[in-house]
Amino acid sequence: MEIQSAFNAGIAGYQQATELATESATNIANRSSNNASAADTEQAKPSVSQLDSGPRTSATEDIVNLRVAEHQALASAAVISTADEVVGSLIDTRV
Repeated sequence: MEIQSAFNAGIAGYQQATELATESATNIANRSSNNASAADTEQAKPSVSQLDSGPRTSATEDIVNLRVAEHQALASAAVISTADEVVGSLIDTRV
Protein backbone atom coordinates (compact mmCIF):
# COMPACT_ATOMS: atom_id res chain seq x y z
CA MET A 1 0.00 0.00 0.00
CA GLU A 2 1.37 3.38 -0.94
CA ILE A 3 1.46 6.23 1.56
CA GLN A 4 -0.31 8.50 -0.93
CA SER A 5 -3.26 6.12 -1.10
CA ALA A 6 -3.49 6.16 2.70
CA PHE A 7 -3.62 9.96 2.62
CA ASN A 8 -6.24 9.84 -0.14
CA ALA A 9 -8.35 7.34 1.79
CA GLY A 10 -8.18 9.48 4.90
CA ILE A 11 -9.11 12.64 3.03
CA ALA A 12 -11.96 10.93 1.16
CA GLY A 13 -13.34 9.53 4.42
CA TYR A 14 -13.14 12.93 6.07
CA GLN A 15 -14.96 14.56 3.14
CA GLN A 16 -17.71 11.93 3.30
CA ALA A 17 -18.08 12.54 7.03
CA THR A 18 -18.35 16.28 6.43
CA GLU A 19 -21.03 15.77 3.76
CA LEU A 20 -23.03 13.43 6.01
CA ALA A 21 -22.82 15.84 8.94
CA THR A 22 -23.87 18.78 6.76
CA GLU A 23 -26.82 16.88 5.30
CA SER A 24 -28.01 15.69 8.70
CA ALA A 25 -27.61 19.11 10.30
CA THR A 26 -29.53 20.69 7.41
CA ASN A 27 -32.36 18.18 7.84
CA ILE A 28 -32.55 18.93 11.55
CA ALA A 29 -32.50 22.69 10.95
CA ASN A 30 -35.16 22.45 8.24
CA ARG A 31 -37.34 20.30 10.47
CA SER A 32 -36.99 22.81 13.30
CA SER A 33 -37.85 25.76 11.08
CA ASN A 34 -40.80 23.89 9.55
CA ASN A 35 -42.11 23.08 13.02
CA ALA A 36 -41.71 26.68 14.11
CA SER A 37 -43.50 28.04 11.04
CA ALA A 38 -46.28 25.47 11.41
CA ALA A 39 -46.72 26.49 15.04
CA ASP A 40 -46.80 30.17 14.07
CA THR A 41 -49.50 29.64 11.46
CA GLU A 42 -51.28 26.95 13.51
CA GLN A 43 -51.34 24.78 10.41
CA ALA A 44 -51.12 21.06 11.12
CA LYS A 45 -51.25 19.82 7.51
CA PRO A 46 -48.04 19.81 5.48
CA SER A 47 -47.92 22.00 2.42
CA VAL A 48 -47.67 20.60 -1.09
CA SER A 49 -44.00 21.61 -1.28
CA GLN A 50 -43.29 19.63 1.89
CA LEU A 51 -45.01 16.55 0.47
CA ASP A 52 -43.12 16.75 -2.83
CA SER A 53 -39.69 17.28 -1.27
CA GLY A 54 -38.87 13.55 -1.35
CA PRO A 55 -38.26 11.06 1.44
CA ARG A 56 -37.69 12.66 4.81
CA THR A 57 -35.64 11.14 7.57
CA SER A 58 -36.62 11.05 11.18
CA ALA A 59 -34.95 13.30 13.73
CA THR A 60 -33.50 10.24 15.44
CA GLU A 61 -31.91 9.05 12.21
CA ASP A 62 -30.39 12.48 11.60
CA ILE A 63 -28.94 12.60 15.12
CA VAL A 64 -27.49 9.09 14.69
CA ASN A 65 -26.03 10.16 11.33
CA LEU A 66 -24.34 13.11 13.06
CA ARG A 67 -22.68 10.72 15.51
CA VAL A 68 -21.67 8.37 12.68
CA ALA A 69 -20.14 11.32 10.83
CA GLU A 70 -18.25 12.31 13.98
CA HIS A 71 -16.74 8.83 14.37
CA GLN A 72 -15.98 8.62 10.66
CA ALA A 73 -14.18 11.97 10.80
CA LEU A 74 -12.15 10.87 13.83
CA ALA A 75 -11.18 7.60 12.16
CA SER A 76 -10.22 9.39 8.95
CA ALA A 77 -8.14 11.90 10.90
CA ALA A 78 -6.34 8.97 12.56
CA VAL A 79 -5.58 7.49 9.13
CA ILE A 80 -4.18 10.83 7.94
CA SER A 81 -2.13 11.20 11.12
CA THR A 82 -0.72 7.68 10.82
CA ALA A 83 0.20 8.22 7.17
CA ASP A 84 1.93 11.44 8.17
CA GLU A 85 3.91 9.65 10.88
CA VAL A 86 4.93 6.94 8.42
CA VAL A 87 6.17 9.54 5.95
CA GLY A 88 8.11 11.21 8.77
CA SER A 89 9.66 7.88 9.75
CA LEU A 90 10.59 7.14 6.16
CA ILE A 91 12.20 10.54 5.75
CA ASP A 92 14.13 10.09 9.02
CA THR A 93 15.27 6.63 7.90
CA ARG A 94 16.28 7.86 4.47
CA VAL A 95 18.30 10.84 5.74
